[in-house]
Amino acid sequence: MKWQGREGSSNVGRGSSGGGPVKIGGVGLLLLVIVYSLFGGNPRDIINEQNRTRQEQQVNNSEKASSKEVEEAEKMLSVVLKDTEDVWHEKFSEINKTYEEPKLHFFEGAVSTGCGNADKNVGPFYCSLDKTVYMDVTFYNMLTQKLGAEGGDYAMAYVLAHEVGHHVQKELGILDRVHNIQRRLNEKDANKYSVALETQADYFAGVFSYYIKEKGYLEEGDIEEAISAVQSVGDDHIQKMGQGYVQPEKFTHGSSELRNEWFQRGFKYHDFEHADSFGEMGLRIQ
Repeated sequence: MKWQGREGSSNVGRGSSGGGPVKIGGVGLLLLVIVYSLFGGNPRDIINEQNRTRQEQQVNNSEKASSKEVEEAEKMLSVVLKDTEDVWHEKFSEINKTYEEPKLHFFEGAVSTGCGNADKNVGPFYCSLDKTVYMDVTFYNMLTQKLGAEGGDYAMAYVLAHEVGHHVQKELGILDRVHNIQRRLNEKDANKYSVALETQADYFAGVFSYYIKEKGYLEEGDIEEAISAVQSVGDDHIQKMGQGYVQPEKFTHGSSELRNEWFQRGFKYHDFEHADSFGEMGLRIQ
């Protein structure tokens, strides 16, 4: 991706804090990709355990990044965030709506958020209560080394574009409606709505990628990097790596094939009209 020398977003912050369990009830959908990949179990159980043992944990040397690498990654993601702002201001103006820009907060180790406290094992996530995307850029190493993504700067750009996709859902009123519906459902049915949320966020990441291509910012291989990242975070891929078998009834993010399908659908249509992942799954949110 061509990002050097381009303007970054002013909506970027940095800082860490410690302690406390993550609130993963009805206050936002934290993306538990890394927890699944490392442990292959129930995210709620894993987070409870990791909070009890946080002080004893040490980061594997293969997951460490130099300060220069971190700085470069954060600069790149700041430019990507600015690109998302430009794209979504344009798209919202087409439907006579105003787009409120999200914040992006980088952290190392642990962070306090409007949705509670989290550490790096939660992975990148969007908190709808403070309208902020939280990222520890060492997630990139986990994405490539543990989940098998090809890597490249556009893999990380996709991750941020996906999280911003959840903010787009918040701005459109979709996220709050879905969360309210999920509170009334059993786990199996609630998971179906989670899958629809995630695949729609992949669609919005595809929309973003189309406009970045049109602006001439994509380089050869960038879309392939994004597709590799999309497929690496499919529930089937993560479950197979973590526990050796696939349980479709426990999917919360969608299969690799489904997520790739919705990403490429967004890239193809780049509009709101084709973004209804809920309707495609026979789910109602009105």
